[in-house]
Amino acid sequence: MIVNRTRREFLKAAGAIGLAHIPVRASDALRLRPGSLAMWVTDDDRRLAAAPAVQFGKSSELIFDSITVDPNTTYQKILGFGAAFTDAACYLFNQLSAGSRSELFRHLFDRSEMNFNVCRTCIGAPDSATKLYGYDEGAPDPDLTRFSIEHDREYILPLLREASRANEELLLFSSAWSPPGWMKDNGSMLGGCMRHTYMPSYAEYLARFVHDYAAEGIKIAAVTVQNEVDADQQGLMPACFWPQDYEADFVRFHLGPKFAAAGLATKIWIIDHNYNLWGRAIAELETPGVRKYSNAVAWHGYSGQPEWMSRVHDAFPDVEMYWTEGSPDYNDPEYSRCWVVWTQKFSKILRNHCRSITAWNFATDEHGGPNIGPYPCGGLLTIDSKTESVYHSGQYFAMGHLSRFVRRGAVRVASEANSDELSHCAFRNPDRTIAIVIANPGGARDCQVSIGEEVASISLSANSVVTLLSGAV
Repeated sequence: MIVNRTRREFLKAAGAIGLAHIPVRASDALRLRPGSLAMWVTDDDRRLAAAPAVQFGKSSELIFDSITVDPNTTYQKILGFGAAFTDAACYLFNQLSAGSRSELFRHLFDRSEMNFNVCRTCIGAPDSATKLYGYDEGAPDPDLTRFSIEHDREYILPLLREASRANEELLLFSSAWSPPGWMKDNGSMLGGCMRHTYMPSYAEYLARFVHDYAAEGIKIAAVTVQNEVDADQQGLMPACFWPQDYEADFVRFHLGPKFAAAGLATKIWIIDHNYNLWGRAIAELETPGVRKYSNAVAWHGYSGQPEWMSRVHDAFPDVEMYWTEGSPDYNDPEYSRCWVVWTQKFSKILRNHCRSITAWNFATDEHGGPNIGPYPCGGLLTIDSKTESVYHSGQYFAMGHLSRFVRRGAVRVASEANSDELSHCAFRNPDRTIAIVIANPGGARDCQVSIGEEVASISLSANSVVTLLSGAV
């Protein structure tokens, strides 16, 4: 059985797709025929493959599944999709030959390919890293006389520049897994809690990071105060507790004023943790002075329900939501086939007001590394450490059904189904084309899709994801 094979044997048995087999470009979607829906499919036999266009026609009473799209009822504006440039992912990308990496980056970032354009970087070592590092480690140094991003110059910054050349729309936000150890109660980057005493120094630390990255040609559009504010990971990896009042005070009294005084346009996103912290998010946003400097919440998908994000939206409708982390388990036998599961998750995330989706690691090796943890979070891609072969997760294909066809500036529009069996979400692009993403977790079935007065009947294969793209409306 596959579950008893080695990781490499499993990937081969699962039919992992190599670089030479990346599917048709998204630019083909722009050549739309009037009165039809262009269609792309991922199922057991196809991966983001173009299928014959579907013609609009008359409604059929024989079809029991239906999805209705109202392009005039709109919700949040979409920023984009992507994954994290962790130290580990950048290390693996750097091991590829220049030609292989250039081709891979074209597939990942080019606007006519996967079009990943909202990506995360790490402020110091994350858990997914080759080693533990920060920008000012050692004895207490409140004036940051040792501060240096030298570690990132070896391969992280060059790869960020290469990705930016591949997609001029690339937006980067950054998260810290830990302040320098001397700023914390345990004196270590591993676990522990932030100390109030060093909040001014930490605000300067983050401002220096943004400034020094800009000097290297890398603009950081936003920072989160802390990756996973409510976790210490048993002291096994970089992490830091930030109690609710600590984060609120840091934003309103230290980081916000520091960015403002330095003339930095970099935004501040709070929480950067799971859905179950929705109550904390509301409390922080209610704290006087916080919203002067922060109007956005970052979410992870490891605990709680996506619907809980809407509780924050209902309390603060103008607060922006961003989904900043979630990953497959690299040990999961379905790692390379879980496109339906991830499309279902992504649909819920987007239907609960998130403007972007950024997966965890762009890449890990066949053992889920390099990592400090250890922990079982896999990457969007797997890069074999011995052969440099690149394999794709089911999450990768689920992401592609969105990133290829939902453009920056699109708005989510209303979509409703007559049953809960099909996951779905719909968008109106800036060019007024309509993109509809549907996940079918069951057997083959027919489905009727209505856009205003236009009706089309489509066939959904078993265990499939479909993206439909209409002409301008």
